[in-house]
Amino acid sequence: MADIERWVVAAAEWAWGLPLLVLITGGGLYFLVLSRFLPFRHPVHALGVLAGKHDDPDDPGQVSHYQALSVALAATVGMGNISGVAIAIAAGGPGIVFWMWVSAVVGMATKYFTCSLAVMYRGRDSRGELQGGPMYVISEGLGPRWKPLAILFCVAGAFGCLPVFNANQLTQAVRDIALVPLGVDTANSPWFVGSALVVLTGLVVSGGLRRIGHAVSALVPLMVVVYFVLVAGILVAHAGEIGRYLELIFTDAFRAEFYGEDALFGSALGGLIVLGARRAAFSNEAGLGTAAMAHGAARTSEPVHEGLVAMLGPAIDTLIVCTLTALAILVTGVWETSADSGVTLTATAFVETYPRFGGELLLICIACFSLSSLFSYAYFGAKCFGFLFGADKKPVYTVLYVASILGGAVSSMALILNFIDLMFAIMAIPTVLSAVLLAPRVAQATRAYWQADRNGNA
Repeated sequence: MADIERWVVAAAEWAWGLPLLVLITGGGLYFLVLSRFLPFRHPVHALGVLAGKHDDPDDPGQVSHYQALSVALAATVGMGNISGVAIAIAAGGPGIVFWMWVSAVVGMATKYFTCSLAVMYRGRDSRGELQGGPMYVISEGLGPRWKPLAILFCVAGAFGCLPVFNANQLTQAVRDIALVPLGVDTANSPWFVGSALVVLTGLVVSGGLRRIGHAVSALVPLMVVVYFVLVAGILVAHAGEIGRYLELIFTDAFRAEFYGEDALFGSALGGLIVLGARRAAFSNEAGLGTAAMAHGAARTSEPVHEGLVAMLGPAIDTLIVCTLTALAILVTGVWETSADSGVTLTATAFVETYPRFGGELLLICIACFSLSSLFSYAYFGAKCFGFLFGADKKPVYTVLYVASILGGAVSSMALILNFIDLMFAIMAIPTVLSAVLLAPRVAQATRAYWQADRNGNA
């Protein structure tokens, strides 16, 4: 296992090198310029679309705009926001938060284009049902000769969407926050927690997208509000530190004084920027293609509508939720005083402010975040598997997906995190490349939509 872990870590580091960074960041900047920042100027309109003000009940699709965003957010507003941010700060220091912000703003443009394309170029699966996602964008928008790129995306997606990271971190949280303080023997806890997750996840994901959509549309708002209130309490208790750490986030972003990983491109700053892009991608998944699969199932015939709704994802996920986690870790000082990493570091910040019940409250949030992600990723992975082997084979993937929870629960965090990073890197190549090639069509549709809106026809 040690040899496998070293190989996976090395492969992930290689995959997230300069070429992929240029593709993701450069692609996002290209989308910003091509759209002339037009989608960013209409947040109120986007919220109106999300609320259903522009819905047509006869439009094709499986779920509402709100449910599509909830499924996408359930995957992104997950352990990446609690554990992933802690891992990032432990490795890169406060400055990494700035580069996560930059990646999120660029990612908003990327999500606008990729999710607009997911509606613009839907396809039929082997059962004849309308589907959306990068694999259909590639095969329908670019043509059959590009299908190998769609296959590459689906192979990486089927593996990258396995629930191993969420299972791993939820298991760690239950052990460190609940069991260890009670003096319980934790030797077999991964197997018990993993088995419980297998049963619960199996009950939900066996019901397909609609059951998943109902489950996560109830969980997502609850978990965000509760988490927001708890972190707000931490920030109020350490209000005097907020200004200092906001300043440090900006100054350290260009000094990389706390970066503790290998230098890249000849400097620690290069390593910090790449690590920030990796952790932001892990958090909001802009450019990876999973959100496009969710938004491609929305009930709409207007690609711009879904692009506008999808843009809200990185703003909620990284600019709000990740920032809250980062500030909680920074202002409490645990990032310097604790040797913990991952979810345990975040728990330490909560216990510092809420000594009697902080860990338990965070554990409730972690359970909601993890379960919502477990439910959503099952849909994404099954969709990739169905494209490869036929829609009637999706139950096979569901069984493999649920079974892999046990593997994630008992494996090391380094192995799991770098494996997912590697799969995400491979997924990003077809997603962003196809979006760049088809971006002029989205830009044209965007201009036409806002022209119609000014004329009162949108």
